[in-house]
Amino acid sequence: MGRLNVSLCGIPLDNPVIPASGTFGFGYEFAELYDINVLGTFSFKGTTRDPRFGNPTPRIAECTSGMINAVGLQNPGVEKVLSDELPKLKAVFHKPVMANVSGFSVDDYAYTVEKLDAEEQIGWFEVNVSCPNVHGGGMSFGTDPRAAAEVTAAVRRVTKKPVILKLSPNVTDIVSIALACEEAGADGISLINTLLGMRIDLKRRKPVIANKMGGFSGPAILPVALRMVYQVSSAVKIPVVGMGGVSSAYDVIEMMMAGASAVEIGAANLVDPFVCRNIIRDLPSVMDELRIDSLRDIIGAAHGC
Repeated sequence: MGRLNVSLCGIPLDNPVIPASGTFGFGYEFAELYDINVLGTFSFKGTTRDPRFGNPTPRIAECTSGMINAVGLQNPGVEKVLSDELPKLKAVFHKPVMANVSGFSVDDYAYTVEKLDAEEQIGWFEVNVSCPNVHGGGMSFGTDPRAAAEVTAAVRRVTKKPVILKLSPNVTDIVSIALACEEAGADGISLINTLLGMRIDLKRRKPVIANKMGGFSGPAILPVALRMVYQVSSAVKIPVVGMGGVSSAYDVIEMMMAGASAVEIGAANLVDPFVCRNIIRDLPSVMDELRIDSLRDIIGAAHGC
């Protein structure tokens, strides 16, 4: 195996770099810029049972060292993803891909996963119980261990592919939720999704975005993400995918030392569409600088301190 090779839930990756859902579309858009097959894999746009227009505009607000978004899971629905989006993806990406799935009921999650399960290119399901930008779904399942476990068990029953639960940082005890998902059959945990935040327009004296609040992401949240990845990876026996504020090869290595087996890059894709390609290019030289022979050797390295 090469220096950058890792494994995620038993599936080998050429490297641990994964563009995060909602920041990379269905991949073919970025394939116009560079060969996306250099990626470990990517998590495609969050998919729901039915089409969603998303939240009203404006949906985006800039912040110091980050941004707030309240897109609201805009997507064409699972049927259109199967008929239109995935064939275009398959033409440009020749590795297993991660399907990000969300819902507004336990049945929604199970239905969408079951529909996507027959798609050969899907290697993992990333089940999003953490979206802070929709009402009555997403984060409402991820803030309660019992609800998160119920979604996990329902999805586990309809697929034999690896199921990774994406958790919200907007909780008091993320470890208990991760453990509940593991016990219910999760093969992995990904975290963190965005923190809940807002901005106010001083002249209008109103929130900047129409949804009032949204998901805060970007470099400012990296320390929070690292702390939660460290805590969860210390508690569970299944792999952890780390994300939150990652924008450089140094950040990827730090996240892996905290306990991540693979690392997702989110908001940075919206600033620089080449960031994931560049991180993969930079990793060997950063590894040389830090005297790291293999990325596999540093997973959870900070736990021994």
